[in-house]
Amino acid sequence: MAATEGGAVVSSLSVVVAVTLLFLASGEELPRITHHPENGGMLSLLVVGDWGRRGLYNQSNVAAQMGKAGERLGIDFVVSTGDNFYEDGLTGVDDPAFMESFTYLYTAASLQKPWYSVLGNHDYRGDVMAQLDSALRIIDTRWQCMRSFILDTGVAEFFFVDTTPFVVHYWENPEDHQYDWRGVAPREAYVGKLLKELDMALAASAARWKFVVGHHTIRSVSDHGDTEELVELLLPILQRRNVDLYINGHDHCLEHIGSRHSQLQFLTSGGGSKAWRGVFAPNTDEVRFFYDGQGFMSMQVTPSHLEVVFYDVHGRAIYTWGTSKDLLHPFV
Repeated sequence: MAATEGGAVVSSLSVVVAVTLLFLASGEELPRITHHPENGGMLSLLVVGDWGRRGLYNQSNVAAQMGKAGERLGIDFVVSTGDNFYEDGLTGVDDPAFMESFTYLYTAASLQKPWYSVLGNHDYRGDVMAQLDSALRIIDTRWQCMRSFILDTGVAEFFFVDTTPFVVHYWENPEDHQYDWRGVAPREAYVGKLLKELDMALAASAARWKFVVGHHTIRSVSDHGDTEELVELLLPILQRRNVDLYINGHDHCLEHIGSRHSQLQFLTSGGGSKAWRGVFAPNTDEVRFFYDGQGFMSMQVTPSHLEVVFYDVHGRAIYTWGTSKDLLHPFV
């Protein structure tokens, strides 16, 4: 249970999260976090994206329903798929938007767990270094944000990927926006190095389940659609390395798209606040579910089974899907 003291969250987490930079013999240089589930062999988590609007656009309602679902499921942590703070990220570590859009909204006891987060394109329009700064964990100990990293849960491995630098038009045609490319430029070198590190890490992984998390879509039938750079550069690696799920935000909806060419499934959880874009444009893959509204996603994972549930802004379960490593086909 978290308590506040002078506006700062001083939560006592029931699990110990070990964060270390591991430089493996394989040459992997992605930071690795170890977080094993409390409930033996079952991992339980929530996924939300595109949320940070100081409670507006139903963010507060989604947060409340996440708290209820988190308590019911006994979650171990939350994954954020990026666009954590609108419209233009944070201005610094002292930006009140951090507490107004995060600390003061996700107050349920069940949500006082680590939030593993990637950056979205809106986050890159502000002070990126602020979101990555450990000073934010002094304000709220739940906050865990890095550009790219590995989360090892024992049951599964999550590979978080910094997708914003992949997108060429943010560099070449930023329009009225300014992007914080510190630590990233030049683009080609950064993206090339990240792809190599990810490929090596996936190849070396012995995890039964492999999940990749990024902000941008690979496959989507909503407003942003497919991200061409990820289709060209990232998707072949995920298919070659037998990744089970690609989990993203960016499009403000909930969707499940199945690949026709591999076991890979595409899950969008970008309904944390503003939604209802009114766009549905099917692509060549199999659209299994699409909801153009606010909500979030839960995952429960055991060594043999995976279950995904999408919830709307009222907390109603509107879609359930599962698969098994033993049966190799959906069981619900």
